[in-house]
Amino acid sequence: MLSLFPELFAYQNLAPFIIRLILALIFLGNGYSKLFKTFNKTMEFFNSVKIKPAKFWTIFVGITELLSGILLAMGFLTQAAAVAIILIILAAIIKVKIKQGFLGGYDFDLLILACALALLVLGPGAFSIDLPL
Repeated sequence: MLSLFPELFAYQNLAPFIIRLILALIFLGNGYSKLFKTFNKTMEFFNSVKIKPAKFWTIFVGITELLSGILLAMGFLTQAAAVAIILIILAAIIKVKIKQGFLGGYDFDLLILACALALLVLGPGAFSIDLPL
């Protein structure tokens, strides 16, 4: 393969690791916030976009995001965490973001979706608990 920096291929296992850690930070923060900081605001928002019962979905999404973030940080059950993130992001795009358009709407969500898909395909990368197949 043609590459400007072929010596970097020796470190290709670090790419999924970096993606995994960044997604972990994003979902740890969002899940924690939904459950412990902005619970009522999130419920109100879910009600406003007709995601009901709002309390159930706030708890469900918050726990799913928090747990996915923890699993990604550890590199444990990485593909399962990636699937959970993919489902959450797809629901957010379809239910809310698509109406806002691409820029300022679902652009960031597509980036998260691409990262989660990359982890689903590539696995956890370096420094993970997941065992290689």
